[in-house]
Amino acid sequence: MRKPRKMTAEETAPYIWELPPDLYGRWGDPTKAADAPPVEMTPIDWPQLFGNANPVEIEVGFGKGLFLITSATAHPERNYFGIEIVRKYQLYAATRIAGRRMPNVKTSCADAKLVLDRFVPPGSVSVVHVFFPDPWWKTRHKKRLLFTPEFAALVHRVLIPGGRLHFVTDVQDYFEWVTGTLVATPGFRPLPPPQESAPTHDLDYLTNFERKFRQQGLPIYRSLYEKV
Repeated sequence: MRKPRKMTAEETAPYIWELPPDLYGRWGDPTKAADAPPVEMTPIDWPQLFGNANPVEIEVGFGKGLFLITSATAHPERNYFGIEIVRKYQLYAATRIAGRRMPNVKTSCADAKLVLDRFVPPGSVSVVHVFFPDPWWKTRHKKRLLFTPEFAALVHRVLIPGGRLHFVTDVQDYFEWVTGTLVATPGFRPLPPPQESAPTHDLDYLTNFERKFRQQGLPIYRSLYEKV
């Protein structure tokens, strides 16, 4: 993948949504949170953020932004909001998006659980996409695990009635863990998963991870759930 040309902060700013500055570095640290004054957490106003009232889809962990770019290009009638916890990937994707001048995409660098809990209005999102999250099997890494019962409940909270959760992974054990978690979460029902289609070009994949795994002939596990 070609490296995007460097852009100024002013050029990428329209494609970036930032957390309130006082939240950086203290989310999840009860000591810092207790000692600091409260931070105003105003819910995102989607029509104001995007300049229209089109449906909003969220991707959690967008990496280099392949899904955001391809989907937003194919569906200009939809808005896409990406959440990525690694700053360098968020800035990389924002630069690619800014170079294409895509008004229906915004990116953020944040903990997805924080954003879904504190900033996304309930019942305001049509689809949440989660593609190839790290399973974090080791005990000392469990705190980094994305897909927990708490996360499933947050996704349910932000989806509109009939909204969908799209989950894809290459790890069978993680897939079974996630599907088991969703079965135990009230308000979700499984739908037939999307079928794999033959790619028509080198970027015709959900993500870079999917391209690598499929080209290696490795299995991909897909699921789709609906909020009821």
